[in-house]
Amino acid sequence: MNNPTKHPFRQIFRLFVFAILFALVTPKLSVAQTVNPNQPVFNHAALCAKNLKKTADFYRNVIQLQEIKHPFNDTVHVWLKIGNGLALHIIQGDCSGTVHDIGIHLCFAVPNLDVFIKHLDDMKLTYYNWGKQEKKIQLRADGVKQIYLQDPDGIWVEINDAK
Repeated sequence: MNNPTKHPFRQIFRLFVFAILFALVTPKLSVAQTVNPNQPVFNHAALCAKNLKKTADFYRNVIQLQEIKHPFNDTVHVWLKIGNGLALHIIQGDCSGTVHDIGIHLCFAVPNLDVFIKHLDDMKLTYYNWGKQEKKIQLRADGVKQIYLQDPDGIWVEINDAK
């Protein structure tokens, strides 16, 4: 029993220590290898609004986004929170004559699409599927249900139940 490598307790202890060190070092190695510190990070999206009040009210009341402070303190900007550190900037401007395709849209996920649809029905707002059929729900190949509606400036907004 003088050979320490043959003692079962010492072998188990060494494996245990190795496992702990591996667990502590591996996440740091994998993060260091996969994160690019120079990669851009999404910050905000900006929309043009012919009527700032009407468009901002749509995103506050229909989509149910929270207004946040912005640095301009003027009457031509409204910022809304769309996630941690993410904002939707609505800027009043001359955006008349712009035609919006459904393929170019904003998307928000909700916990329960049926509850959101009831909210739209209570507000007497129309929603569509991808084919622009009224009051129809689109079912994606992965099982996610989605609907589309347009803001006052014609920008398409998708609402889905993606988890």
